[in-house]
Amino acid sequence: MRVVPIARAAVAAVGIAATLLFATVGTASAVTKLSQSAAASQLSAAGITHSSSGNCTTRSNSTCTSFDQINASTVNGIITLKHASGCAINITGGTEVGHASGTYSHYNGYKLDIAHNSCNDGYIKGSFTYIGLRGDGYPQWRAASGNLYCDEGNHWDITYF
Repeated sequence: MRVVPIARAAVAAVGIAATLLFATVGTASAVTKLSQSAAASQLSAAGITHSSSGNCTTRSNSTCTSFDQINASTVNGIITLKHASGCAINITGGTEVGHASGTYSHYNGYKLDIAHNSCNDGYIKGSFTYIGLRGDGYPQWRAASGNLYCDEGNHWDITYF
């Protein structure tokens, strides 16, 4: 007769496991943030450069290009673009103030701006799907991963989800 309590315990354990699984799947996963030095080190090791009009990396200065609090997945995304395209990549915008706000914003670590060059332009337009104009009128392309590449005229605005 000990089978009944064990069976009830097993059913209860399965219920808890199912609840935990649902809770894990039903919520957004945590995002890993990187420091300026950690992100810059990874980008440099991949051969990716960065520049700013202010020649600085201070997050609170809009003339700087900062990586402070960037998502690790954003850094991985731009490194993947570099390897896949074989193109030179120069980052001109990161997590510094001065960009548009929103959940998937520069400041929140989801976006990077990169300089135009013929290699990047050709790779993005030739490899990703054109999806029309963004709300502000700029053309955009979507990668199979869901990442968005928007041609803002003087640079690419890239969103890594």
